[in-house]
Amino acid sequence: MPELHVTVVGAGLAGSEAAWQLARRGIAVTLVEMKPAKMTPAHHSPLMAELVCSNSLRSDRLTNAVGLLKEEMRLLDSLIMRAADLARVPAGGALAVDRDRFSGYITKTLTEHPLITLESREMTEIPDGPAIIATGPLTSDAMSQAIAALPGLGTLNFYDAAAPIVTLESLNMDRIFRQSRYDRGDDYLNCPMTEEEYNAFVDALLAAETAEVHGFEETRVFEGCMPVESMARRGRMVLAFGPMKPVGLRDPRTGREAFAVVQLRQDNEAGTLYNIVGFQTRLKFPEQRRVFGMIPGLENAAYARYGVMHRNTFLNSPSFLNAHFEVISRPQLYFAGQMTGVEGYVESAASGLLCGMSLASDLAGHGTVELPGITAMGAMGRYISTPNRNFQPMNCSFGLIDSLPVDKEHKKIRNKAMRYEAISARSLAYMKDWIAKAGCSDACSH
Repeated sequence: MPELHVTVVGAGLAGSEAAWQLARRGIAVTLVEMKPAKMTPAHHSPLMAELVCSNSLRSDRLTNAVGLLKEEMRLLDSLIMRAADLARVPAGGALAVDRDRFSGYITKTLTEHPLITLESREMTEIPDGPAIIATGPLTSDAMSQAIAALPGLGTLNFYDAAAPIVTLESLNMDRIFRQSRYDRGDDYLNCPMTEEEYNAFVDALLAAETAEVHGFEETRVFEGCMPVESMARRGRMVLAFGPMKPVGLRDPRTGREAFAVVQLRQDNEAGTLYNIVGFQTRLKFPEQRRVFGMIPGLENAAYARYGVMHRNTFLNSPSFLNAHFEVISRPQLYFAGQMTGVEGYVESAASGLLCGMSLASDLAGHGTVELPGITAMGAMGRYISTPNRNFQPMNCSFGLIDSLPVDKEHKKIRNKAMRYEAISARSLAYMKDWIAKAGCSDACSH
């Protein structure tokens, strides 16, 4: 067994990626995961890297920051990206996956790796020695207390929600048409609504009974996971300009856009399950059947999974973690995943990748990995480590990445898509050069 050893706590997206990055660099890993012995309200599968909400890893285009982040991860041999590409299901310009195939591949790869030892138990204290804590936003109470005792840390509570999943065979396809926005294929099912149907739906949604979530506060819910009923309370037209916007979708039966559209996205490889896009909710289950049954095509929908909401816990990372997710007051102790304040599957996995790569480099005597703000990964690390009085979880965006220089030689690119493509090209050129350098070659195993 190699002399170098790291404990990784949590086998979600971040922990799985961190364990992989360490092991592929020759470092022995003890991967501690409390499933299946102890499950959280959001988890249903014993597999590693379970996708508890959507099955979409969002845009795969380089005109989107998360698309750039994915490509950076692919360059660094990300296990999460390898699994996602293998388990891909149709989703237009997005990368969506078959959940079971995705998690199954990651579980098989990690359990069969000779340098990874899996321990199925709950961790209740911070490990001694080099470690990465990736217990996720549903960290157990005992582990949360141990984390809270670390010097210099404040915690904040947050909330997350999952959208319902329905079976394809239960849908009324006479009311539904296939199309992706702006003629980018036909990967989505679309349920068009008239103005009258939309208003009746909003009225029913506002009057529906919700399940209580202990300590729930609407002001502390991440915008990307806002329950659909909470969005409706912000104004009658919020949904029509949000998840139900009809823009870019032309109903072939009428030849025009509907007043509002509910989209369904394929959720498994067989194409038998679809999730209701943007419909995270805390409505009681009978209310979900009643209210969502008002959506054209979903009158008799059978639910493979109802929408749910649960508590999430996040760290107050600025002044506690540095830009490579290492605890400032305790070198070689890292935190990864959503609990650090990154938001989204890809961002969580990327933080695990950066943690694993940086800790491996440090243990090998090369020092920690520092990525600049011209890269998506570097910009993400900079965000969670920069003092911010109103720190909130954040998706990766071009607003976090360094802008292109503007001077006599470099004029501002006015077209937004072209500007984002140029930012992505700059980042990927840097990453390829960085990987090719001898110093990084040792740390990155390229």
